Amino acid sequence: MDEQAFRQRLNEQVALPCVFGKALLSACVHCHQAARVQIAEREVIACHSASSRQRCTELHALLRHNFGFALHVTRDDVPIPHGQEMRVQCGGLKGLNVLVTGSETVADADDLLERSLQRWGTLDALLYSAVVQAAARCYRGRHG
Repeated sequence: MDEQAFRQRLNEQVALPCVFGKALLSACVHCHQAARVQIAEREVIACHSASSRQRCTELHALLRHNFGFALHVTRDDVPIPHGQEMRVQCGGLKGLNVLVTGSETVADADDLLERSLQRWGTLDALLYSAVVQAAARCYRGRHG
């Protein structure tokens, strides 16, 4: 199946694609709102909850912006390579979990966001410099 046909099928079958799908597919984090979907020999992650996906979309944008210096990326609107996206997704969620629970292991990303909101009130209020520092300590990628 060519890429255009795959994208069309993806849009037809997955109403709410997971923003942290790469992290979930790599099993560096888990989430009870996630569902694995097979499309043309590929696996994608869908989200069960529109409100959870909205929170994750907001968090991902904030993580991407705050990881900019560490990734040597000055603009948020440019695509980044897979390895850098994994640093944002896996490292960002693991780093946030360290601040919230003291553990790197993210058992449920949706619960992590809920707990973060309870603690800081808004996603804008998170201590992103501390998240990025924790991410650097707990996520090394494939070769780290």
